[in-house]
Amino acid sequence: MPTIAFIGLGNMGNPMAANLVRAGHAVQGFDLVPDNLAKARESGVTVMANAAAAVKGAEVVVTMLPAGKHVISVYEDIAPKVAEGALLIDSSTIDIDSARKAHAIAARRGLPSIDAPVSGGTGGATAGTLTFMAGGSAEAFAKAEPILQPMAGRIVHCGEAGAGQAAKICNNMILGISMIGVAEAFVLAEKIGLSHQALFDVASTSSGQCWSMTTYCPVPGPVPTSPANRDYKPGFAAALMLKDLKLAQEAAQASGVATPLGAQASQLYALFSGLGHGDMDFSGIIRMLRGDIG
Repeated sequence: MPTIAFIGLGNMGNPMAANLVRAGHAVQGFDLVPDNLAKARESGVTVMANAAAAVKGAEVVVTMLPAGKHVISVYEDIAPKVAEGALLIDSSTIDIDSARKAHAIAARRGLPSIDAPVSGGTGGATAGTLTFMAGGSAEAFAKAEPILQPMAGRIVHCGEAGAGQAAKICNNMILGISMIGVAEAFVLAEKIGLSHQALFDVASTSSGQCWSMTTYCPVPGPVPTSPANRDYKPGFAAALMLKDLKLAQEAAQASGVATPLGAQASQLYALFSGLGHGDMDFSGIIRMLRGDIG
């Protein structure tokens, strides 16, 4: 099986790398945070001193990094050092322009590459049920698919370079908007005497049905696995939702598209995070909408 270098072993990268180890891959990992390296070592990842050491001898490189500037920096560092023909997979959520720049860096070395951001949060990363949204050539995608499989519940080829990032920011704009709508409905229900369970029983099986209702319900009780039952301990932190909503707004402005609900969702999550709740699950925004926290 191919040796895989995994760069970026944080809350998402660590369990993803662990699933690759469990699938039988030799995984060479690097992260700037010592605690992340320690956790990765416990999962069977061979911890390396730096990114260049991690990619040595690897046939596949997976990156999971905070922002486009980090991806570009790492690609510029490793592209001259990876083996000829090595496949580069970036699963970070970044802006489309940076994703295309990363593809261009890979192409200059003749390296196949895909941008493959994910949906599913830390729970999906741990369970190996992430949705991967991939952008890149059909040939690169075909090489990447078996590598992604141990980490995935679903893998979708969305188009050419940058298409994975485009799909991710559109999807998460829908998610941010829908969570606010579901949260507002539950707050209204509370004020007019309708129980959480009654609203859930109706909306989850009728026209109000959506993922934010049926899988990630923002109130305790109706969906036992939702973060609302764990005091909003994050599966997907509000600060990350804000990041994705900002990326969507940047893309909308660059393309001249009006997204008024996306813009409003971005402003609400900016307020929520600005009040000090960025590390709370994004469904916790119901507490701000209810007036419980400020």
